[in-house]
Amino acid sequence: MPQPGRIRELLQLTSQWHGSLLDRHRPLWEAHVVEGLADGRIAVYSKIHHSMVDGVSALRLMQRSLSTDPEDRDCVPPWAVPTRAGTATPRKGFDPVGVLRAGAEAIGDVAGLVPASLRIATQVVRDGDVTLPRAPKTILNGPVGGARRFAAQSWEIERIRRVAKSSATTLNDVVLAMVSGALRQYLLELHALPDDPMTAMVPMSLSLRADTTGEEAAPGNATGAIVVNLATDREHGATRLEEIAYSSRQAKKIMGDLSPTQVLAFSALQMLPLALTPVPGFVTYTHPPFNVIISNVPGPKEPMYFNGARLDGMYPVSIVLDGQALNITLTSRDRYLDFGLIGCRRSVPHLQRLLTHLETSLAELEQAWG
Repeated sequence: MPQPGRIRELLQLTSQWHGSLLDRHRPLWEAHVVEGLADGRIAVYSKIHHSMVDGVSALRLMQRSLSTDPEDRDCVPPWAVPTRAGTATPRKGFDPVGVLRAGAEAIGDVAGLVPASLRIATQVVRDGDVTLPRAPKTILNGPVGGARRFAAQSWEIERIRRVAKSSATTLNDVVLAMVSGALRQYLLELHALPDDPMTAMVPMSLSLRADTTGEEAAPGNATGAIVVNLATDREHGATRLEEIAYSSRQAKKIMGDLSPTQVLAFSALQMLPLALTPVPGFVTYTHPPFNVIISNVPGPKEPMYFNGARLDGMYPVSIVLDGQALNITLTSRDRYLDFGLIGCRRSVPHLQRLLTHLETSLAELEQAWG
């Protein structure tokens, strides 16, 4: 770690590492062990290509390398974690019945896309308040460069839960309201707040559905998405939270009756403009489908240890791309929510100020809801 070994230097080092591409001649992951922090702790920075795993799968892989027992000395790093049986999964022979069954299920899902799409369209027209994938243009939605800026901070979960309970909303709603208030203040300082409300794309991991069956999902990438109104045009935090909660309920209601395959198809349709960002001029001359990506990945609910060393922070570092210069991802850990903010250094100036605004936004919500 560069001297004097503060968290500031660690975040700067992370920003530099995250701005480089993975080596395409090697497996698409890398890890760095960082020593020399002033307080004697160590840090581990890992980067895995998103085509390999989603956030939930990556977090589960990391948790399997940790232990709830501070006396356990048999922990191995995530890249050396064996399979459950300690050996590679045996290859299965050709199963024609399984192939036919999977094919029938796929045909059923595809056949259900048409009526599902009609139902969604009818609901959008009828209700008129479903947030559509078309957002106002902001400084966060232009082309991005290669340099990155990373910022991180933790908040006590109990503070956020109290606001959620008092306002009859969810923890995720309060998190979105925190981000909404922070973005509003940040853009006001830069004289760049749009008149129309900003929106967020909120990924939903379909891996979590495996929890309802008692089975552990295999590592992979299975992510749907909803678009939520952040109500950044509203001055008061309480009003923003109410509108965010309503928008989130409406979006989830649309997804409620869809199969995982249909959720993926509908999510892909909402994110289709992102696939067109490499087209010259597309990002510059069109409206973004949403302004920011905000992810919440559930983590361990109790203290975790690695060979006796306590886990003190687990800050996710996600990705940015043309048209989406800021990404905010958080994960739960014991009694805390760890926020990781990654942004394009050129498009998102003074990114670290958002941390101060997140605290101010939460304090406003606490005051509004007693």
